[in-house]
Amino acid sequence: VSRTLEPITMLVLGVCCFLASLPAAEAFGILSSQHVQSFHGNGLRHAPSKQSSALSMSLKLYGSQGSRSPLVNWGAYELGLDLTMGNLGENPHPFGQIPCLVDTESGATLFESGACLNYLENVANVNGATSKERGAILSWIAWANASLDPICFLETPDGKVYDTGLKKPNKRIDALDRMLGEREYLLESFSTADVAVAAYLLYVPQFFRGVDLSRWPNIVSYMKRCAARDCYGQAFGPDVQTSLVNALSAMEEKNDGDNNNKEKKLFGMF
Repeated sequence: VSRTLEPITMLVLGVCCFLASLPAAEAFGILSSQHVQSFHGNGLRHAPSKQSSALSMSLKLYGSQGSRSPLVNWGAYELGLDLTMGNLGENPHPFGQIPCLVDTESGATLFESGACLNYLENVANVNGATSKERGAILSWIAWANASLDPICFLETPDGKVYDTGLKKPNKRIDALDRMLGEREYLLESFSTADVAVAAYLLYVPQFFRGVDLSRWPNIVSYMKRCAARDCYGQAFGPDVQTSLVNALSAMEEKNDGDNNNKEKKLFGMF
């Protein structure tokens, strides 16, 4: 009898060991996939592989709060990677700027935020990303750096930012607003593409307090969704996160009020 029960006993023990290795809520299906990702501290698709976990130990970022470098932190955290912050006095950026990312294992040195994000996306070895998805992510990262940055930040000939171009209508931003009226994120789900694009958009109300972006309601809602993510708060700090979410909520309320007034006028109430 004991030999007959042995296979069954081993099977039961194996299942119990598997369930014990998971968070209890995940093992019994209590949490949704979105909550499970948050529990693992990984915002993108799946938990990091052994390769990406090892990589976390070798990534060093030279940057600081109040600059554009936290967007690299954000991308790393969403991919499940940890970064060590480097001493700015030892920054290897060829022009002495930030951000600058160093992989001490491979010897790679990356500068420009888009290059840093692309490197993190490639070496993180995120499961489930097809060539089509990776191509789309790379395109959006490049668009954020090459096209969105000059719109968000108007610069003098010597490179000093003096204003934002989002105070005026813009056809490219109009097109982006239409896209985001059809979906929550740039791709089928949140990705590094959103880190690149949303980070630049969110810098505008952060650096230019009081700017009104309500002319693009879908972008405002998109920015709010991205700013509310745990990894964004981890990268930029809870104070910046709370301030931005509140400012964007106010823009949403303004849009709701404007729409209500339009409906009242349409029905002859004024």
